[in-house]
Amino acid sequence: MTQPAAPIKFYSMHLSGNAHRVLLTLRALDRPFELIEVNLRAKEQKSEAFLQMNPFGQVPVIDDNGTVIWDSIGIMTYLALRYDDGKLLPRDPAQFGQIMAWLGKTSGPIAYGMATARRINLFNAPADIDSAHAIAHDFLHVMNEHLEGRAWLVGGTVTLADLACYAYVAHAPEGGVDLKGFGNVSGWLAQVEALPFFAAMPKAKVGLWAE
Repeated sequence: MTQPAAPIKFYSMHLSGNAHRVLLTLRALDRPFELIEVNLRAKEQKSEAFLQMNPFGQVPVIDDNGTVIWDSIGIMTYLALRYDDGKLLPRDPAQFGQIMAWLGKTSGPIAYGMATARRINLFNAPADIDSAHAIAHDFLHVMNEHLEGRAWLVGGTVTLADLACYAYVAHAPEGGVDLKGFGNVSGWLAQVEALPFFAAMPKAKVGLWAE
C-alpha cells in the first residue's frame, strides 16, 4: 500500500458531516494527516487562499503532497483508489456500482433530507423543514428495508458506502428526525460505531437532542 510522503493536510470543520466522512476514511486507511480546522463563521473558507484550493469555498478539502481534492465524495474516492487495497472500494464491477449508487444518495435524499433538517436547526438555514423531514423519512424507510438481514450497505464488510452515509443518518435527531422505528438502521449505526478506527462527530444540543 502506498504511503504519503508527508501527512495529508485535511481542511475540516468539526460539525460538518461531509468532513466527518473524510475523517473516517482517513482513519480507516490509517493515513497520517494534519487536521486543519476552518472557521466557517469567520468566513475563512471564502479567503483567497482557500478559494485557490476549492473555488466553491467549502469544506472538506485535502492537500496530499500537492494533490488538492475537494468535495467529500471526491476525496473519499481518491483516497480509496490511491491508498486502499480494494476493501473500502472493491474493484468488482457489481460491488463498485452498488457503492457508487449509495454515494450518490449523499447528494440526494441524505443532503435534502437529514442534512437539510439539521442545517435548519443548527445553522438557521433557510429551508422547508417539513419537506426535509418527509425526504428523510422516505429515505430511512428504504434504507431500513435494504438493511434487513445485512450488517453493511454493500457486501460483507464496511465500505465507502457506509462511511459516506453514516454521519447525517446518525445525527438525524439534530434535525428533528426520529430514528426510533428504524431498527435495522440503528443496528447498522452501531456496527459503524464499533469499528476500531471510528471517531464520533460531536453532538449538537438541538432538535431531539436539545436539553
